[in-house]
Amino acid sequence: MSIDKTDQVQASDAAVDAPAAAPDAVAVVDPRLLVREQGFAGYIGEFKRKMRAGDLGAVPVVIGLIAICAIFQSLNSAFLGAENLNNIFVAMVATGMMSVGIIFVLLLGEIDLSVGSVSGVSAAILAVMSVTHGVNEWLAVLTALAAGAVIGALHGFFFARIGAPAFAVTLAGLLFWNGFMLQLLGANGTINIDGEGVVGKLTTYYFTDVAAAYGLAVVAVAGYFLTAFFGARRREAAGIPSRPLSEIVLRTALLAVAAFAVAVMFNQYKGLPLATLLFVVVLVLSDFVLRRTAYGRKVFALGGSVEASRRAGINVTAVRVSVFAIAGFFAAVGGLFWASKIAAANQSAGAGDLLMNVIAAAVIGGTSLFGGRGRTWNALLGVLVITSIQYGLALEGIATPIQYMITGGVLLATVVIDSISRKTQKSAGRA
Repeated sequence: MSIDKTDQVQASDAAVDAPAAAPDAVAVVDPRLLVREQGFAGYIGEFKRKMRAGDLGAVPVVIGLIAICAIFQSLNSAFLGAENLNNIFVAMVATGMMSVGIIFVLLLGEIDLSVGSVSGVSAAILAVMSVTHGVNEWLAVLTALAAGAVIGALHGFFFARIGAPAFAVTLAGLLFWNGFMLQLLGANGTINIDGEGVVGKLTTYYFTDVAAAYGLAVVAVAGYFLTAFFGARRREAAGIPSRPLSEIVLRTALLAVAAFAVAVMFNQYKGLPLATLLFVVVLVLSDFVLRRTAYGRKVFALGGSVEASRRAGINVTAVRVSVFAIAGFFAAVGGLFWASKIAAANQSAGAGDLLMNVIAAAVIGGTSLFGGRGRTWNALLGVLVITSIQYGLALEGIATPIQYMITGGVLLATVVIDSISRKTQKSAGRA
């Protein structure tokens, strides 16, 4: 039987060559990007769609924070006073720093139970080196921070390379490093640090000049506007839908109102706290790492699917080890802030409800326990909620056991909302 090779070649060419697009054809664009071109109406529609799909974002925690402020202010007019708010903004930093590190771990869908003990060890290392042995305090600080990162990396090694569950590894770390801290502190159990030293001033130093707080507000507002404006211009140049100028201006105005209100509050009592300034810097830098770098995209990818990440060429082991090292580093940072707050390293460091508060701050702020969803700014929202509850109850003379119960109830409610939200998103095809 003969075969017409000419017909065969023509059929092959027809199968390979894509048909020409129709003259009036329109390129398909992700509808989520078109929201930016539709202005405020588009964002309102997108907001409604997200609410129906269970993508609540930071809405519950913002509503909760407003309710907390309203309730405690109605009970005691001093709650929203400059002194109390300033104290809240300083007290939240130690837990908030540790929560930033925990968020990296939670994005993988894992947990680190050792951060409390690691914070205590870091404070003990600092105190032993700088006070007991007279080492330069800056060198002691760097050593304590490096120790936290190395401990975290060690936990990550057993989890990522050996394959031991992160829960078990960090639980063992919780016990081991707590014992190591007690050994370092010795029989006395407490080493006082210099309140006028580097660490001592972390929570006690204030920029008393009013220009400091207002200057920070100006920098924050201007930085946001320039970043958003030039980002929109780059999108326009690339032919990608971008935010309209009117929206950028509105967002900048809202940020300006909030930033200058906080600046006014700071200047009514002592001034801008060094601790709060450092926390804001950490939040900005860590958010940049997660959202604007290849490393951050790898962390989110692992939280979505480990196998898919591995097939995409991501070094899963290296990323996992690095994430736990980051958690250990920020645990050490938090430990130094706690040592500054009490002007000592003692046996109670890292104990009590610290671990619960660190994890609760991340989860309450909006980071998912199931991995793949969250931002480091969630630490700010979550720790504000927890610290506000603690200070509000303290103003009312509520006993510590009741504070634990209320904070636990808030955490449970947040986890329930997160679980329901995830199920709703799955039903809507968004998870």
